Amino acid sequence: MKIATLHGARDMTIDEVPLDTSNLKPHDIWVETEITALKIGTDRGNYEGAERVPGAPDYPRWVGDSNLGYVRAVGTEVTRFSVGDRVVAQLPHQSEYVVNEYRNVVKVPDGVHSEDAVWATLYTLSAFCYHKALFRPGENVAVVGLGVLGLGAVALGPVLGARVIGIGNSSKRLDMAKKMGAHATYLYDDKNLKMQLDDFTGGSGIDLVILTANPWPAFRTSLDIVRPNGRVSVVSLIGRGEPDLDSNPLPMELFYNKGISIIAVSGDAADIYPLMSEEKGTGAFSWPEWHRRCEFVLSLMINGGLEPKRVVTHRMSYTDMAIAYDMIDRREKDMLGVIFRWK
Repeated sequence: MKIATLHGARDMTIDEVPLDTSNLKPHDIWVETEITALKIGTDRGNYEGAERVPGAPDYPRWVGDSNLGYVRAVGTEVTRFSVGDRVVAQLPHQSEYVVNEYRNVVKVPDGVHSEDAVWATLYTLSAFCYHKALFRPGENVAVVGLGVLGLGAVALGPVLGARVIGIGNSSKRLDMAKKMGAHATYLYDDKNLKMQLDDFTGGSGIDLVILTANPWPAFRTSLDIVRPNGRVSVVSLIGRGEPDLDSNPLPMELFYNKGISIIAVSGDAADIYPLMSEEKGTGAFSWPEWHRRCEFVLSLMINGGLEPKRVVTHRMSYTDMAIAYDMIDRREKDMLGVIFRWK
């Protein structure tokens, strides 16, 4: 098996490691990878050697979490998959893998393009930004940070019933947000940003901000633009790879006085109608919950209803993966979605 491995900051290789595919456990499936996708934000931080995320592996470590392939064999008690199924998994850049059928892997429906489906695990996280913040249809939502994750939140907004504004630091990213369905877009440092948001919402304000960018100015913008008693749904790793602050990140006038809620998009949701405890798994999400969310996102992609592949700017062989990571290290704005081919 070939797998992309970071041995240290900016030190990536494609390594050969053994994989036993002839002795599958009863609930195991063996999958050969067709394509994987690059998630720019978190993977760039790992590549650069930014502050380690608690619970994440140390170097040497795998990278990536969006893998699409085909099932080649199944264990004797597998019920969720059959040989030949196309599947998407929350697993690294690697040529093949063996995994328990109840891990974060789901079958891709017919009618979904592979270059859309490979983003399903990431879009599941984009959708969770709405779910955990108890989004209600009709609300005004601003997405701050227009990388692949943010553009996923933009694209899902209209489908879920939101009026969506994209806020970024590049005119190219604003153009992409419009293509993905944003009702309006603005640069984060626009001096008239608050006035324009007020005009867009008819004075009612931004109910929910989804923050997908790490830099402190993006966090400040999120607190500034959300309405009193609104919510900021944080899926970014705020401050990771950024200089330490010499000021209060939660000033009274933007946090306490406004009575806002800051929500970490991690772990399980605060569900009004939660799953029974015996259904819970051992991952960050319980597996039935994650599967259901990912399958919902995939259903939206059937026959091009939701098209993540619109953000794809680069298609490369897995052998050129280090080149792609060097490009995101340089923060090239022309690079957004990246697909690595393994065949």
